[in-house]
Amino acid sequence: MLTTVKADLAVWEWETERYDVVIAIFIQFGTPMLRDRMFEGFYTALKLGGSLIMQGYRVEQLRHGTGSPPGAKQLYTSELPPSAFAHWDICYLKEHDSPVDEEAGHSGTSALIDLVARKPVASSGRVA
Repeated sequence: MLTTVKADLAVWEWETERYDVVIAIFIQFGTPMLRDRMFEGFYTALKLGGSLIMQGYRVEQLRHGTGSPPGAKQLYTSELPPSAFAHWDICYLKEHDSPVDEEAGHSGTSALIDLVARKPVASSGRVA
C-alpha cells in the first residue's frame, strides 16, 4: 500500500521512524536553516533501513538560467550530501546536466544532483 503526504516542511512535525521512503524533489527553495531542519526530519521520520530519494539543483544551475532559487546558498554541491548525511549510508550520488521541461522558466539544460541514501539498520540514534 502506498500512502503519500503533502506537507509544508517548514511546520511539519516529523514522526519518529514512520516511513519506509522519503522523496524530496527540488526542495532547495527553503533557507539553509530550513534545509537543515528538513534533513534532520528525513532521518527522524525514516524507519531503520528506510531510504531517502532526493534530487535538486546544483550551484552550477545559476549559469543555466533555467530555473532555481536566486542564490547559491540554497543550491547543492557534491560536498553537501556527504556532510549533511554523514550518518547515512550513501547508496547513490551523481551530479549531471540533464534536460528539464516542466513549465515556463523551468525548461532546458539543468545542473542536477541525485542522492539515494539509506538510514542504517544499526542506527546510532544520532541526528545531524
